[in-house]
Amino acid sequence: MMAKKYESAFDAIADTPAEALNIRLRADMIHEIRRKVEAKGWTQKEAAERLGITQPRVSDLFRGKLSKFSLDALVNMLAAIGSNVKLKVA
Repeated sequence: MMAKKYESAFDAIADTPAEALNIRLRADMIHEIRRKVEAKGWTQKEAAERLGITQPRVSDLFRGKLSKFSLDALVNMLAAIGSNVKLKVA
């Protein structure tokens, strides 16, 4: 039996290309939120206040619990901390 090759880990865990794209976008946004929070030196409590979520949700975010966050919610969090989100459709 031949092993199936995937372009990314997201493709391997998703059932469809659309789902893989959604997972990849959420992971990228979560990474950016975490990067910005860490660069600012905020505690999880401070991050929660700025992101408009609870501290346990920040913990979920930092642990990469992708399924707990929608694209809309992540866009709102990025906007709340002054990040711009640009979408390019190719």
